[in-house]
Amino acid sequence: MQGCFRHIHLQQLFAVALIAAACCMTAPATLLAQAPKDSTIDKYGFKTLFKHQFDASQPYATQLNPRAISFVQEYIRKQGKELNRMKGWGKPYFDLFDQILSQYGIPREMKYLSVIESHLSSGLVSWAGAVGPWQIMPYEARRFGLTVNANRDERTDYHKSTQVAARLMKELYGEFNDWLLVVAAYNGGPGRVRQAMKKAKSRDFWDLQYFLPEETRNHVKKFIGTHYVMEGGGGWTTMTAAEVAQQKHNIPAMQNSLSAEEEAGTVVIEIGGRYNSIIVANGLVMHIAQFNKWNPGFDKQLAEGKKFKMRIPAEKSSLFEATKNQLLAVSVRALLEGTLPQN
Repeated sequence: MQGCFRHIHLQQLFAVALIAAACCMTAPATLLAQAPKDSTIDKYGFKTLFKHQFDASQPYATQLNPRAISFVQEYIRKQGKELNRMKGWGKPYFDLFDQILSQYGIPREMKYLSVIESHLSSGLVSWAGAVGPWQIMPYEARRFGLTVNANRDERTDYHKSTQVAARLMKELYGEFNDWLLVVAAYNGGPGRVRQAMKKAKSRDFWDLQYFLPEETRNHVKKFIGTHYVMEGGGGWTTMTAAEVAQQKHNIPAMQNSLSAEEEAGTVVIEIGGRYNSIIVANGLVMHIAQFNKWNPGFDKQLAEGKKFKMRIPAEKSSLFEATKNQLLAVSVRALLEGTLPQN
Protein backbone atom coordinates (compact mmCIF):
# COMPACT_ATOMS: atom_id res chain seq x y z
CA MET A 1 0.00 0.00 0.00
CA GLN A 2 2.67 2.45 -1.03
CA GLY A 3 1.50 6.00 -1.74
CA CYS A 4 1.98 7.87 -4.98
CA PHE A 5 0.50 10.76 -6.92
CA ARG A 6 0.56 10.34 -10.71
CA HIS A 7 -1.22 11.98 -13.62
CA ILE A 8 -4.38 10.20 -14.69
CA HIS A 9 -3.77 7.11 -16.82
CA LEU A 10 -5.66 6.69 -20.08
CA GLN A 11 -7.26 3.52 -18.76
CA GLN A 12 -9.08 5.61 -16.16
CA LEU A 13 -11.08 7.24 -18.90
CA PHE A 14 -12.41 3.82 -19.88
CA ALA A 15 -12.85 2.71 -16.28
CA VAL A 16 -15.31 5.53 -15.56
CA ALA A 17 -17.78 3.95 -17.95
CA LEU A 18 -17.51 0.65 -16.10
CA ILE A 19 -18.18 2.02 -12.63
CA ALA A 20 -21.93 2.31 -12.99
CA ALA A 21 -22.12 -1.31 -14.05
CA ALA A 22 -19.87 -2.33 -11.18
CA CYS A 23 -22.21 -0.71 -8.69
CA CYS A 24 -25.00 -2.99 -9.80
CA MET A 25 -22.93 -6.19 -9.72
CA THR A 26 -23.53 -8.70 -7.00
CA ALA A 27 -20.52 -8.82 -4.71
CA PRO A 28 -18.99 -12.16 -3.78
CA ALA A 29 -20.63 -13.80 -0.79
CA THR A 30 -17.30 -13.76 1.02
CA LEU A 31 -17.33 -9.98 0.87
CA LEU A 32 -20.99 -9.36 1.63
CA ALA A 33 -20.89 -11.71 4.57
CA GLN A 34 -18.52 -9.35 6.30
CA ALA A 35 -20.58 -6.19 5.80
CA PRO A 36 -21.76 -4.82 9.14
CA LYS A 37 -25.43 -4.68 9.98
CA ASP A 38 -24.89 -1.50 11.95
CA SER A 39 -22.51 1.39 11.38
CA THR A 40 -21.04 1.64 14.86
CA ILE A 41 -17.69 3.17 13.94
CA ASP A 42 -17.06 6.59 15.49
CA LYS A 43 -17.36 8.93 12.52
CA TYR A 44 -15.69 11.75 14.46
CA GLY A 45 -12.35 10.06 14.93
CA PHE A 46 -10.08 12.71 13.43
CA LYS A 47 -8.97 13.63 16.92
CA THR A 48 -5.77 15.48 16.09
CA LEU A 49 -6.72 17.27 12.90
CA PHE A 50 -7.46 20.56 14.71
CA LYS A 51 -5.97 22.93 17.21
CA HIS A 52 -6.69 21.89 20.78
CA GLN A 53 -8.71 25.03 21.44
CA PHE A 54 -11.34 25.03 18.70
CA ASP A 55 -13.42 28.15 18.07
CA ALA A 56 -16.86 26.93 17.00
CA SER A 57 -17.58 30.32 15.41
CA GLN A 58 -14.79 29.84 12.85
CA PRO A 59 -14.64 27.39 9.92
CA TYR A 60 -12.68 24.21 10.55
CA ALA A 61 -10.48 24.78 7.49
CA THR A 62 -8.76 27.74 9.16
CA GLN A 63 -8.04 25.79 12.32
CA LEU A 64 -5.86 22.89 11.29
CA ASN A 65 -3.42 21.60 13.84
CA PRO A 66 -0.48 24.05 13.63
CA ARG A 67 1.88 21.14 13.04
CA ALA A 68 0.05 20.36 9.79
CA ILE A 69 -0.10 23.85 8.31
CA SER A 70 3.35 24.21 6.70
CA PHE A 71 3.16 20.80 5.03
CA VAL A 72 -0.40 21.38 3.85
CA GLN A 73 0.48 24.78 2.39
CA GLU A 74 3.37 23.31 0.40
CA TYR A 75 1.29 20.32 -0.68
CA ILE A 76 -1.50 22.57 -1.94
CA ARG A 77 1.06 24.71 -3.80
CA LYS A 78 2.29 21.61 -5.64
CA GLN A 79 -0.90 19.57 -6.00
CA GLY A 80 -3.78 21.99 -5.44
CA LYS A 81 -4.62 22.55 -9.11
CA GLU A 82 -4.60 18.84 -9.91
CA LEU A 83 -6.74 18.06 -6.85
CA ASN A 84 -9.28 20.68 -7.83
CA ARG A 85 -9.45 19.22 -11.36
CA MET A 86 -9.95 15.81 -9.78
CA LYS A 87 -13.13 17.04 -8.13
CA GLY A 88 -14.58 16.99 -11.65
CA TRP A 89 -13.10 14.00 -13.45
CA GLY A 90 -12.93 11.90 -10.29
CA LYS A 91 -16.58 12.31 -9.30
CA PRO A 92 -17.74 8.88 -10.60
CA TYR A 93 -15.03 7.22 -8.53
CA PHE A 94 -15.84 9.26 -5.43
CA ASP A 95 -19.55 8.50 -5.77
CA LEU A 96 -18.81 4.78 -5.92
CA PHE A 97 -16.47 5.02 -2.93
CA ASP A 98 -19.07 6.99 -0.95
CA GLN A 99 -21.65 4.29 -1.54
CA ILE A 100 -19.41 1.41 -0.47
CA LEU A 101 -17.66 3.12 2.46
CA SER A 102 -20.98 4.18 3.98
CA GLN A 103 -22.16 0.56 3.84
CA TYR A 104 -19.24 -0.38 6.07
CA GLY A 105 -19.63 2.56 8.45
CA ILE A 106 -16.43 4.20 7.19
CA PRO A 107 -16.34 8.01 6.95
CA ARG A 108 -16.77 9.02 3.33
CA GLU A 109 -13.76 11.33 3.60
CA MET A 110 -11.56 8.24 3.78
CA LYS A 111 -12.04 7.95 0.01
CA TYR A 112 -9.19 10.46 -0.29
CA LEU A 113 -6.83 7.71 0.81
CA SER A 114 -7.24 6.31 -2.71
CA VAL A 115 -6.18 9.68 -4.11
CA ILE A 116 -2.81 9.59 -2.39
CA GLU A 117 -2.38 5.85 -2.85
CA SER A 118 -2.93 5.71 -6.62
CA HIS A 119 -4.43 8.94 -7.99
CA LEU A 120 -7.54 6.75 -8.51
CA SER A 121 -5.72 4.56 -11.04
CA SER A 122 -6.82 0.91 -11.27
CA GLY A 123 -3.68 -0.22 -13.12
CA LEU A 124 -0.99 1.23 -10.86
CA VAL A 125 1.57 -1.29 -9.54
CA SER A 126 3.93 -0.18 -6.78
CA TRP A 127 7.53 -1.30 -6.35
CA ALA A 128 6.35 -3.43 -3.41
CA GLY A 129 3.69 -5.24 -5.45
CA ALA A 130 0.63 -3.28 -4.30
CA VAL A 131 -1.96 -2.94 -7.06
CA GLY A 132 -5.09 -0.99 -7.91
CA PRO A 133 -6.85 2.17 -6.80
CA TRP A 134 -6.36 1.25 -3.13
CA GLN A 135 -2.84 -0.21 -3.58
CA ILE A 136 -3.66 -3.49 -1.89
CA MET A 137 -0.91 -6.04 -1.29
CA PRO A 138 -1.47 -9.62 -2.58
CA TYR A 139 -1.72 -11.24 0.87
CA GLU A 140 -4.30 -8.66 2.03
CA ALA A 141 -6.34 -9.16 -1.13
CA ARG A 142 -6.42 -12.92 -0.70
CA ARG A 143 -7.16 -12.61 3.02
CA PHE A 144 -10.34 -10.72 2.15
CA GLY A 145 -11.39 -13.04 -0.66
CA LEU A 146 -10.09 -11.41 -3.84
CA THR A 147 -8.62 -13.44 -6.69
CA VAL A 148 -4.97 -12.64 -7.40
CA ASN A 149 -3.19 -14.84 -9.91
CA ALA A 150 -1.48 -14.76 -13.29
CA ASN A 151 -4.79 -14.62 -15.14
CA ARG A 152 -6.87 -12.37 -12.94
CA ASP A 153 -6.24 -9.66 -10.38
CA GLU A 154 -9.39 -8.34 -8.70
CA ARG A 155 -7.43 -5.60 -6.97
CA THR A 156 -7.94 -3.61 -10.19
CA ASP A 157 -11.73 -3.88 -9.82
CA TYR A 158 -12.96 -0.60 -8.32
CA HIS A 159 -16.01 -2.14 -6.67
CA LYS A 160 -14.33 -5.20 -5.13
CA SER A 161 -11.11 -3.46 -4.11
CA THR A 162 -13.05 -0.69 -2.36
CA GLN A 163 -14.91 -3.29 -0.32
CA VAL A 164 -11.59 -4.80 0.75
CA ALA A 165 -10.13 -1.37 1.56
CA ALA A 166 -13.23 -0.57 3.65
CA ARG A 167 -12.91 -3.80 5.60
CA LEU A 168 -9.21 -3.22 6.15
CA MET A 169 -9.81 0.35 7.36
CA LYS A 170 -12.57 -0.87 9.67
CA GLU A 171 -10.19 -3.44 11.11
CA LEU A 172 -7.44 -0.84 11.64
CA TYR A 173 -9.83 1.64 13.22
CA GLY A 174 -10.95 -1.07 15.63
CA GLU A 175 -7.36 -1.19 16.89
CA PHE A 176 -6.22 2.43 16.70
CA ASN A 177 -9.48 4.39 17.12
CA ASP A 178 -8.10 7.36 15.16
CA TRP A 179 -8.39 7.84 11.41
CA LEU A 180 -5.00 9.52 11.06
CA LEU A 181 -3.40 6.43 12.61
CA VAL A 182 -5.48 4.29 10.25
CA VAL A 183 -3.92 6.16 7.31
CA ALA A 184 -0.46 5.61 8.82
CA ALA A 185 -1.11 1.90 9.40
CA TYR A 186 -2.60 1.45 5.93
CA ASN A 187 0.61 2.78 4.42
CA GLY A 188 3.31 1.53 6.75
CA GLY A 189 1.64 -1.42 8.44
CA PRO A 190 0.05 -1.65 11.89
CA GLY A 191 3.25 -3.03 13.41
CA ARG A 192 5.14 0.18 12.70
CA VAL A 193 2.36 2.25 14.24
CA ARG A 194 2.33 0.08 17.36
CA GLN A 195 6.10 0.48 17.70
CA ALA A 196 5.86 4.25 17.23
CA MET A 197 3.12 4.48 19.88
CA LYS A 198 5.26 2.50 22.30
CA LYS A 199 8.35 4.65 21.72
CA ALA A 200 6.45 7.93 21.89
CA LYS A 201 4.27 6.77 24.80
CA SER A 202 1.39 8.41 22.96
CA ARG A 203 -1.48 7.62 20.60
CA ASP A 204 -1.37 11.12 19.12
CA PHE A 205 -0.04 11.11 15.53
CA TRP A 206 1.76 14.41 16.06
CA ASP A 207 3.67 12.98 19.01
CA LEU A 208 4.59 9.67 17.42
CA GLN A 209 5.13 10.77 13.80
CA TYR A 210 8.92 10.94 14.01
CA PHE A 211 9.06 7.32 15.13
CA LEU A 212 7.42 6.39 11.81
CA PRO A 213 9.22 6.10 8.45
CA GLU A 214 9.33 9.44 6.63
CA GLU A 215 7.17 8.09 3.81
CA THR A 216 4.46 7.05 6.25
CA ARG A 217 4.31 10.30 8.19
CA ASN A 218 4.25 12.25 4.92
CA HIS A 219 1.50 9.93 3.68
CA VAL A 220 -0.67 11.06 6.59
CA LYS A 221 0.08 14.71 5.85
CA LYS A 222 -0.77 14.20 2.18
CA PHE A 223 -4.09 12.78 3.31
CA ILE A 224 -4.67 15.87 5.45
CA GLY A 225 -3.73 18.16 2.55
CA THR A 226 -6.04 16.32 0.16
CA HIS A 227 -8.79 16.34 2.78
CA TYR A 228 -8.28 20.09 3.19
CA VAL A 229 -8.65 20.81 -0.53
CA MET A 230 -11.61 18.48 -1.06
CA GLU A 231 -13.51 19.21 2.17
CA GLY A 232 -12.60 22.83 2.89
CA GLY A 233 -16.06 23.49 4.28
CA GLY A 234 -15.80 20.63 6.73
CA GLY A 235 -17.74 17.39 7.00
CA TRP A 236 -19.31 15.26 9.68
CA THR A 237 -16.04 13.41 10.23
CA THR A 238 -14.05 16.58 10.83
CA MET A 239 -16.47 18.47 13.04
CA THR A 240 -15.63 18.98 16.68
CA ALA A 241 -18.03 17.66 19.29
CA ALA A 242 -19.47 21.17 19.67
CA GLU A 243 -20.12 21.47 15.93
CA VAL A 244 -21.74 18.05 15.76
CA ALA A 245 -24.00 18.85 18.70
CA GLN A 246 -25.01 22.17 17.14
CA GLN A 247 -25.75 20.57 13.78
CA LYS A 248 -27.88 17.87 15.38
CA HIS A 249 -29.68 20.54 17.39
CA ASN A 250 -30.47 22.61 14.29
CA ILE A 251 -32.03 19.82 12.21
CA PRO A 252 -34.88 18.91 14.58
CA ALA A 253 -35.46 22.60 15.29
CA MET A 254 -36.02 23.19 11.58
CA GLN A 255 -38.23 20.12 11.30
CA ASN A 256 -40.31 21.25 14.27
CA SER A 257 -40.94 24.69 12.77
CA LEU A 258 -44.09 23.48 11.00
CA SER A 259 -47.36 25.05 11.97
CA ALA A 260 -50.01 22.78 13.46
CA GLU A 261 -52.02 23.11 10.24
CA GLU A 262 -49.03 22.12 8.08
CA GLU A 263 -48.19 19.15 10.27
CA ALA A 264 -51.77 17.88 10.24
CA GLY A 265 -51.72 17.64 6.45
CA THR A 266 -48.44 15.71 6.21
CA VAL A 267 -47.14 12.21 6.73
CA VAL A 268 -43.66 10.98 7.65
CA ILE A 269 -42.18 8.06 5.72
CA GLU A 270 -38.83 6.52 6.69
CA ILE A 271 -36.65 5.90 3.64
CA GLY A 272 -33.14 4.71 2.89
CA GLY A 273 -30.98 4.81 -0.23
CA ARG A 274 -29.46 7.50 -2.41
CA TYR A 275 -32.61 9.43 -3.21
CA ASN A 276 -32.03 12.97 -4.47
CA SER A 277 -34.21 15.75 -3.04
CA ILE A 278 -34.87 17.52 -6.36
CA ILE A 279 -35.70 14.28 -8.17
CA VAL A 280 -38.09 13.25 -5.38
CA ALA A 281 -39.71 16.70 -5.19
CA ASN A 282 -40.19 16.80 -8.95
CA GLY A 283 -41.63 13.29 -8.95
CA LEU A 284 -44.13 14.28 -6.28
CA VAL A 285 -44.88 17.61 -8.00
CA MET A 286 -43.71 19.53 -4.93
CA HIS A 287 -41.88 22.85 -4.92
CA ILE A 288 -38.28 22.18 -3.87
CA ALA A 289 -38.32 25.03 -1.34
CA GLN A 290 -41.26 23.42 0.45
CA PHE A 291 -39.62 19.99 0.32
CA ASN A 292 -36.38 21.40 1.76
CA LYS A 293 -38.23 23.21 4.54
CA TRP A 294 -39.86 20.01 5.66
CA ASN A 295 -36.79 17.82 5.06
CA PRO A 296 -33.58 19.65 6.02
CA GLY A 297 -30.43 17.58 5.62
CA PHE A 298 -32.19 15.13 3.27
CA ASP A 299 -29.37 14.62 0.74
CA LYS A 300 -26.58 14.73 3.32
CA GLN A 301 -28.10 12.18 5.68
CA LEU A 302 -28.96 9.70 2.93
CA ALA A 303 -25.49 10.14 1.41
CA GLU A 304 -24.05 9.02 4.76
CA GLY A 305 -25.96 5.76 4.46
CA LYS A 306 -28.48 6.65 7.16
CA LYS A 307 -32.26 6.38 7.16
CA PHE A 308 -34.26 9.58 6.77
CA LYS A 309 -37.76 10.40 8.04
CA MET A 310 -39.17 12.22 5.03
CA ARG A 311 -42.17 14.52 5.48
CA ILE A 312 -44.49 15.00 2.49
CA PRO A 313 -48.14 16.06 2.00
CA ALA A 314 -50.50 13.27 3.04
CA GLU A 315 -52.12 13.25 -0.39
CA LYS A 316 -48.71 12.52 -1.97
CA SER A 317 -48.03 9.37 0.05
CA SER A 318 -49.73 6.97 -2.35
CA LEU A 319 -47.89 8.58 -5.28
CA PHE A 320 -44.57 8.13 -3.50
CA GLU A 321 -45.30 4.48 -2.68
CA ALA A 322 -46.16 3.84 -6.33
CA THR A 323 -43.07 5.56 -7.72
CA LYS A 324 -40.44 5.18 -4.98
CA ASN A 325 -38.45 2.49 -6.80
CA GLN A 326 -38.39 4.53 -9.99
CA LEU A 327 -37.38 7.69 -8.10
CA LEU A 328 -34.55 5.79 -6.42
CA ALA A 329 -33.37 4.33 -9.74
CA VAL A 330 -33.35 7.76 -11.40
CA SER A 331 -31.51 9.26 -8.41
CA VAL A 332 -28.83 6.55 -8.40
CA ARG A 333 -28.37 6.77 -12.17
CA ALA A 334 -27.87 10.54 -11.94
CA LEU A 335 -25.40 10.01 -9.07
CA LEU A 336 -23.33 7.51 -11.04
CA GLU A 337 -23.42 9.60 -14.22
CA GLY A 338 -22.49 12.78 -12.35
CA THR A 339 -25.68 14.55 -13.46
CA LEU A 340 -27.36 15.09 -10.10
CA PRO A 341 -29.42 18.31 -10.11
CA GLN A 342 -28.15 20.89 -7.66
CA ASN A 343 -30.29 22.52 -5.00
